[in-house]
Amino acid sequence: MPDEDKLSGRLHGEQFEPETPDSMPMRILFVLLIAMMLSVAQTVLGVLTLVQIVIMLINKGTPNRNLADFGTDLGVWMAKAARYMTAGSEVKPWPWSALD
Repeated sequence: MPDEDKLSGRLHGEQFEPETPDSMPMRILFVLLIAMMLSVAQTVLGVLTLVQIVIMLINKGTPNRNLADFGTDLGVWMAKAARYMTAGSEVKPWPWSALD
């Protein structure tokens, strides 16, 4: 299976929506918490990018596969967080659901 298909499945695949949505005060609390987590994730992504660039400069353009995979996982988490925050999904991202 190509990487694009795997990624698409992680973003848009079957997700188990909760039977009852959160109340508005709880949703607002979760959105604020996720917004703070996204801020940290954005910083991690920036540092990860700089480290990967240095590694690629040293290794003549070859990226570190583990860092690239972590970046993909981080991007999937950020996309799921954005979907919850914008009410595109009722599924809260990790740590409230599985980190798939």
